[in-house]
Amino acid sequence: MAVGGPITTGAHPKLLWPGIHATWGQAYAEYAPEYPALFSDETSNMAYEQDVQVTPFGLAPRKTQGGPITYDYETQGPVQTYLHIPYALGWIVTYEELRDNLYEKVARNRTRANAFSIRQTLETLAAAVYNDAFTGAVYQNANGQSLCSASNPNTTGGTFSNLLNPGAAILESSLEDMCILIMGATDDRGNRIGIMPKSLVVAWQQLFNATRLLKSVMQPGNDNNDINAIKSLGLFTEGSLRVNHYLQSPDSWFVRTNAEHGMMMFWRDKPIFDQDNDFATKNALASTYFRVSFGNTDPRGIYGSQGP
Repeated sequence: MAVGGPITTGAHPKLLWPGIHATWGQAYAEYAPEYPALFSDETSNMAYEQDVQVTPFGLAPRKTQGGPITYDYETQGPVQTYLHIPYALGWIVTYEELRDNLYEKVARNRTRANAFSIRQTLETLAAAVYNDAFTGAVYQNANGQSLCSASNPNTTGGTFSNLLNPGAAILESSLEDMCILIMGATDDRGNRIGIMPKSLVVAWQQLFNATRLLKSVMQPGNDNNDINAIKSLGLFTEGSLRVNHYLQSPDSWFVRTNAEHGMMMFWRDKPIFDQDNDFATKNALASTYFRVSFGNTDPRGIYGSQGP
């Protein structure tokens, strides 16, 4: 990360002379925001938020005639904490540079460049949770496992998987296997739960492949007249393909489900742009500040595969 002092007239002497057609390189066209498709968006008015698991009840046992009713119990499970981290980026311009610079559009470009960097930061932070999904080196679920794991512990005993194991490239067969894994999910007490695939998240290198898998009317890549079962069953609705340009591995792919508390993000402070002047130096200061957290509460909200 580059860190420097105030921008002076010596930083770009060409801008002190007339005849410059344009400056370039500070900001480029951007993709539409992609991080909102990776998380459920919430707001917070506290320093952190916590999601606490409470275990469900089990199956009802048979009651004998005249016998007592069986009473079940509940207990607290893992606690997921969302600590809102502050981020900020700005620049300082000397009074002399501000006065002598002949091009007002340079100042406007600095604002644009700052906004570009803030948006890039948000996208990178959001994708980082997915990029660490199979190692847990930086991010772990409240249960101590990586985002996608074959051994997520139940509070009441046993384990469950939100990982396609063995890992497979994104093909029709592996996507069907992932859907089967999701539809076989149970809660902490082994009750069958109705979670379903909601969206497919892939790196940009898989755009064309994933589009064929979800959009083809007939079986993709096959001469037979078989239907595309995934499309026919409506497992992924229109617009459910999410292509992300910040995922680091083209071989990793994910399915978000309709589990109520899955991938979560909390805004403590949305980006705030401020400007001020330093009395002692007359330097002009500008910056953007925001505070946010990203994470996952229920592992059943996200399923992943790491292809070969």
